[in-house]
Formats: sequence, structure tokens, C-alpha cells
Amino acid sequence: MTRWKRIRLTLEMIKFEHSIFALPFALTGAMLAWRGTADSGRAMAWKLLWIVVCMVSARSAAMTFNRILDADVDGKNPRTKSRHIPAGLLSAGFAWVFTGAAILVFLLAARALNRLCLELAPAALGVLFFYSFTKRFTALSHLVLGFSLGMAPAAAWIAIRGSLDARILLLTAAVTLWTAGFDVIYSCQDYEFDKTEGLHSLPRRLGIAGALWVARVFHLGMVACLVALVAAFGLGWLSMAGVSVVVALLAWEHSLVRADDLSRVNAAFFTVNGYVSVLFFLFWAADLYLLPVRTPIWK
Repeated sequence: MTRWKRIRLTLEMIKFEHSIFALPFALTGAMLAWRGTADSGRAMAWKLLWIVVCMVSARSAAMTFNRILDADVDGKNPRTKSRHIPAGLLSAGFAWVFTGAAILVFLLAARALNRLCLELAPAALGVLFFYSFTKRFTALSHLVLGFSLGMAPAAAWIAIRGSLDARILLLTAAVTLWTAGFDVIYSCQDYEFDKTEGLHSLPRRLGIAGALWVARVFHLGMVACLVALVAAFGLGWLSMAGVSVVVALLAWEHSLVRADDLSRVNAAFFTVNGYVSVLFFLFWAADLYLLPVRTPIWK
């Protein structure tokens, strides 16, 4: 097997295209940070490029590490036994090399942004890699995964400003709750397997019906954080329209899944959440670009 074919299989294994889930929120964080700075459009474009490289490389490293660590468990699960490592399509050794390369790219991109990004990069990787262990000992693993994605907007802010503004943590909280909610829905598929293998999840702890209610609460919390974020930054009606679109999409997502019918989980997980992140970004980018700056309630 050629090296390039192994790389292609690795990108398939980690669902490389799903980088789109968190990337729009990171770009939103960057645009919020850019407003009010003296950076030129050219300087901002370079920073955005390095932010994208950081996001994609960090996620690639974390996902590959997760597949390596979970290979034995995935091989036992009927839903995941066809994944590349347990199915023998890729070796763990090559996956480790890919992980190392992705980490190196991430660190180089962080260095290109600013010193604080580089200093915080190991901690960010630590959180991303720590998630892979959590299902072995806590039902709150969904929130750890959520925070792994939720760091992105705050990291993007730091990349632009070289410091952190507490207001952007509202977007971190929103992404954390959004991700945790849809991960709870997705993990309902493994309810029986998790019980058999002694793995921890909210569906195993609360039952599928109870877990779906927790997912709804998480998503209500996301909406509350987004509304607070609009007020904190003094954003306009386009941002609120974006929040309304998110509400409609989340309602649709939850309508697709019932405790006694999980046949449309993949549509709820992959399709709807892709719409959530992209449409959210488009509405908020339009607000930041087209509408005048209003006085925020919190600076």
C-alpha cells in the first residue's frame, strides 16, 4: 500500500470532512476578535489561514489518537468493527506516525500565530487527547468532548488578540453544550454495547429516554449562551436571526430521534449539525460585516 493511500484511508477514518462542525464557530470567534482591531484585511487573512491549519491539524491528531486507543473496543462493537484499524486497513504504527505529524503541524501553526498560542498549545492537545480516556470512567465524557470543540472560539480569539476576553467564553460554553447534546444523541446507538463492555455514557446511566432529555437541556443552554453573547457584544438583528435558525435546526434534530426509534440518528448527527455550524457562521459574519457596531452591555 502506498503512503498516499494510507493517508487517504487515515483521513477517511477520522472523518476529515467533519472538521466543518467546529471550524465555523472558531471563525466566528476570530471575526468577533478582529472587530475593533487595527489589523488589515491581509493580516487577518493570514491569521485565519493559520487558525484553520491549527483547527484541522489538532482535530486530526486527536481523532487519530482516539481511533488508536479505541481499536480493541471498536473491533467488538458491531457498529464500529469496520473502522480502519480494527478492520486491518491501517496499522496502528502508521496511525501513530500520522498523529505525530499532525501534532507537529499544529505546533508550527500555533507558533506562527503568537507566543501565547504556542504556550497554550500543549494544554489544548492535552484536553483533546484526554477525551479519549473519559468514556472508561465517567458518564460526563460528552461534556469533555464538547469542551474539546468549545475551546476553538476562545483559541481563535487569542490567535487574533494575543489575550483572552471573558465574553468569548459564552461562545465556548455554547459550543460545548451543543456538541455534548448531539454526542449524547449519537451515543444512544451504543446503549447495549456500553452496558456489556462497562463503558460510561449518559444513555447507559439514565437510559435512552432520560439521555435524550439531557440532550435537550444542553441545547437549550446553548441557545441561552448565544442570546447572552449577542447582548455582550452588542450584535444586531442578523445575529439574532442566526440564533433563531439554530433553534429551528435543533428542534428538527430532536424531532428525528425518539427513545424507541434511533433509525435517523445519522441524519440528526451529520446533516443537521453541519447546517447548524455553517448557517450560524453565515448569519453572524453578515451581522459583523454589514451592520453598524452597537454598544455592548459588557466590555
